Amino acid sequence: MSGAVLVAVAAAVGNLLQGWDNATIAGAVLYIKKEFHLESEPAIEGLIVAMSLVGATLITMCSGPISDMLGRRPLLIISSVLYFISGLIMLWSPNVSVLLLARLLDGFGIGLAVTLIPVYISETAPPEIRGLLNTLPQFTGSGGMFLSYCMVFGMSLMEAPSWRLMLGVLFIPSIIYFLLTVFFLPESPRWLVSKGRMLEAKKVLQRLRGTEDVAGELALLVEGLGLGADTSIEEYIIGPANDFTDDHDISADKDQIKLYGSEQGVSWVARPVSGQSTIGLASRRGSMANQNVPLMDPLVTLFGSVHEKLPEQGSTRSMLFPHFGSMFNVGENQPRNEDWDVESHAREGEDYASDGDAGDSDDNLQSPLISRQTTSMDKDMVPPVHGSMTNTRHGSLIPGNDGEPGGSTGIGGGWQLAWKWSEREDQDGKGGFKRIYLHQGGAPGSRRGSLVSLSGTDGHPDADYVQAAALVSQPALYPKELLNQHPVGPAMVHPSETVAKGPSWRDLFEPGVKHALAVGVGLQILQQFAGINGVLYYTPQILEQAGVGVLLSHLGLGSASTSLLISALTTLLMLPCIAVAMRLMDISGRRTLLLTTIPVLIVSLILLVLGSMVDLGSVVNASISTVSVVLYFCFFVMGFGPIPNILCAEIFPTRVRGLCIAICALTFWICDIIVTYTLPVMLKSVGLAGVFGLYAVVCIISFVFVYLKVPETKGMPLEVISEFFAVGAKQVAAAKEN
Repeated sequence: MSGAVLVAVAAAVGNLLQGWDNATIAGAVLYIKKEFHLESEPAIEGLIVAMSLVGATLITMCSGPISDMLGRRPLLIISSVLYFISGLIMLWSPNVSVLLLARLLDGFGIGLAVTLIPVYISETAPPEIRGLLNTLPQFTGSGGMFLSYCMVFGMSLMEAPSWRLMLGVLFIPSIIYFLLTVFFLPESPRWLVSKGRMLEAKKVLQRLRGTEDVAGELALLVEGLGLGADTSIEEYIIGPANDFTDDHDISADKDQIKLYGSEQGVSWVARPVSGQSTIGLASRRGSMANQNVPLMDPLVTLFGSVHEKLPEQGSTRSMLFPHFGSMFNVGENQPRNEDWDVESHAREGEDYASDGDAGDSDDNLQSPLISRQTTSMDKDMVPPVHGSMTNTRHGSLIPGNDGEPGGSTGIGGGWQLAWKWSEREDQDGKGGFKRIYLHQGGAPGSRRGSLVSLSGTDGHPDADYVQAAALVSQPALYPKELLNQHPVGPAMVHPSETVAKGPSWRDLFEPGVKHALAVGVGLQILQQFAGINGVLYYTPQILEQAGVGVLLSHLGLGSASTSLLISALTTLLMLPCIAVAMRLMDISGRRTLLLTTIPVLIVSLILLVLGSMVDLGSVVNASISTVSVVLYFCFFVMGFGPIPNILCAEIFPTRVRGLCIAICALTFWICDIIVTYTLPVMLKSVGLAGVFGLYAVVCIISFVFVYLKVPETKGMPLEVISEFFAVGAKQVAAAKEN
């Protein structure tokens, strides 16, 4: 996974520049006021500081749709260019107007970086370490602030500090960021798949995962093109063929899933059962722990049921089916056509039968998902195909005839990707081709209570089996419109037809997407009103009251240098705490970290209120305030700081992820502006104690919101997360109807 880690570190340099800029302007504005005589014009002074916020807000309005259209990487490159240009202009800035223009351009760069870097990291990181890697932007942002404060502090010791040099030096690290984005960062594989550029996506995945076998994950990315609107939960017993006995009440006429191993002639069967998996129970009744919790979102229970059985150390390799070969292995006799990326749109409506030139490469991404050349393995799975069939071009479900082992069907977090074909009617009155995400569930009656042993032997009465929950939905490339054409066999549309549709505002009203937006927007609002800006603003004042300023003044430092050094020490405290959060993000999980750290924020804010209202003596009051500020900072950056952005980058479907992230980011910037500009007004009306009291109330509301509405997403593939939101939205709608 070193490839994904290095890519995430390189991308997070954009947040380092954001933190660098935030800290630099805080120090430089002290000298800007003197040169342009702005002591009597606080509005202009405030505008210089806030212009980057204005720019970030403006660019965020269009960054999502543009990133869905052009890709994540081009916008990250543009972000680095904007950082570079703004740094040069600030280095020159002859007057306030030019400085405001530079700050606006700088805000554009910040807006693109803050919005798209979490999305980019989420789309390139493996599920098992996605939380850790997506905490990197918080770490590099705080690291950038610390480095910048140190630089500005050093310059403040000079006889004539230059604010132009303080601000303009930004162009140097922006060059490094530009080189990284152009020559090192690949495009997001999920975005490439969404545009039908499968060969490029495969190469990127191979680089990120450090393995040639990425067929299973590539197929997962294709399935992520859908919105999961028709997802349902089913349950199966899975084991070797002929290993199911009558005591499980499975009749021969019920549907089944046929799964194929890495060797010819080896197969396993999944057959439906009636509700004993953890996920299945949660989907119907909710977990026992949450049944009596009023207003608990069924989605929280549904996600929680997964993590009750999630392996401690997930793997992109199969844990449920350790010996499975790839469901997408391409046989040597499969056709290939290297021109799909170029001609995909031109060939809409054509018959994509397997009649291309022969090839012997494993890179064939153009062969059908279900092979037309049925073998002894698949004759009982799909009916013989008569006539033409529209096929997807990213690998074959049937292993190659040469029997070579292929890649795993595991997609991370203990999940498996499979398909089924049935001519029998389902609950909607139609059979057809279905995509399934499988996850092992607790089966009280399982024979050995162990994982399934898939040795490739014939069915045996004592062979192991497992019970598994399944998220069943239409494949992304097998839309409902195709059902009306009565295809023979598992026909599928060409990916270009799905790509051509693209995201639309109507997709935002899909129940699962609406549900996810409510969670994402709610977290962004509560994060900004939880008090971080107010505590940041008053930290130097509080620490000076604690005697830190007096101590530093004895060293011969001026007031400006003392303030900058205090701020540097404050940001330095954040770094080890963020490092701890990085370690815990994929172990304890996002939800657990929030529920653990928010109460500490509440306590620290209440202590700040008491320190402002009750006179316990200057030393005691200063000590209480200092401890409270340190606790607040440390626990904020462990939870409420990085997690809202991490969750927002995880919970939306690929098709609308850029659009939804833009909405969440726009909410973030608008709330940031509101909090920043209402703080002086609130201080005059309710005082410092009143402000911190209001922040404490918001944190209490945040705790309740997280407990009732925010699910745990650690270790789960992004595509599975969005499917769960679709299922959870259905359950909420059903609960309202009842």
